[in-house]
Amino acid sequence: MTTLTLIDKPGCHLCDVAHGVIEQVLDELPDEVAAGVELERLSIADDAALYAQWWEKIPVVLIDGRLHAHWRVAPDRLRDALQDAVAVPR
Repeated sequence: MTTLTLIDKPGCHLCDVAHGVIEQVLDELPDEVAAGVELERLSIADDAALYAQWWEKIPVVLIDGRLHAHWRVAPDRLRDALQDAVAVPR
């Protein structure tokens, strides 16, 4: 299972946009790829360590704990990264 993590905070417009892009990409993925992705949403408002690490860069997208993007999420790049992470042939 691949974990896609969105780190954000309440009231963040860019975070809402990033979440929308993520949902769109997940909806458009082939079923066998989407089934291998677990979406996790964390808030810097709830975790001091996350705040200390990411406050300047939210929204932040991690794939399996590795930085994929911050500030803006490109749908094509995210789609490709998730397909590669789940390792389902295209």
